[in-house]
Amino acid sequence: MRKNRSYTLFNILAYLITGIAALLCFLPFLSVLSGSFTDNEAIVTQGYHLFPSKFSIAAYRAIFSFPEDVLNAYRVTLVNTVTGTIIGLFLIAMTGYVLAQKSFKYRNAIAFMIYFTSIFGGGLIPWYIVYTRLLHLKDSLLVLCIPGLMSPFLIILMRTFMLSNIPDALQESARVDGAGPFEIFMRIALPICKPALATIGLFLAIGYWNDWYLSSLFITSPDKYELQYYLYNMISGAKSLSELSAASGVSVSAASMPTESVKLAMAVLATGPVVLFYPFAQKYFVQGITVGAVKG
Repeated sequence: MRKNRSYTLFNILAYLITGIAALLCFLPFLSVLSGSFTDNEAIVTQGYHLFPSKFSIAAYRAIFSFPEDVLNAYRVTLVNTVTGTIIGLFLIAMTGYVLAQKSFKYRNAIAFMIYFTSIFGGGLIPWYIVYTRLLHLKDSLLVLCIPGLMSPFLIILMRTFMLSNIPDALQESARVDGAGPFEIFMRIALPICKPALATIGLFLAIGYWNDWYLSSLFITSPDKYELQYYLYNMISGAKSLSELSAASGVSVSAASMPTESVKLAMAVLATGPVVLFYPFAQKYFVQGITVGAVKG
């Protein structure tokens, strides 16, 4: 009886603490969502609230004043995210699989060289010259995809997971049955590595979705802007216009220039798809991070 009471009390406290922590994590998102539907003048004068003090959709009107451009930016980002994530997953999984093979003589040397690049790099200027002068990818959609395909951290994570979860005996039995290296990789390694693939896929997808830096460096055509960079340009233009009107003495009302609420609306539009996708990958994400970090 005492054990049952203690167990029940522990569960109540655990759920209570977890619920409070989840609520504290959710409140900033609620504040951002509320602010995106709040009148800009109310935000400036009254600050941020958990619920709109004065409801307004002016921020979304301002963002979607040119719907074709917004949808095109969404399309570029979505295509880049899906393509880069799929190709990157395949390349990282193959690299991790090769480095996890004990029969591969140079696996430790290659793993060290991959790790070395995460500490030392050539710098921004040589990196920029390679993509613009040698590969001629200036103002190309490929330049938004290629740099993020491989990551030393993700390769090491995949290698560690495969070392911990793919038994040598299983691969040996597959070889005895006549399976080749690529067949073992596709039919045995990948199904076992679903948690790691989900984890790395989420890392890649978030990296591609949130990227704006590559667009600022390489893209000059507005129709190739990614969503994040497009929204950044929009808020920068609105802020510059507001500062210019203030300097010239021309009166511009806060309602016509909803800079504060536009920032929050942009955050909602940019993070919404990722927030909706994460619950489906959460189980694999936690498992992949835990196993890949603890073992090996």
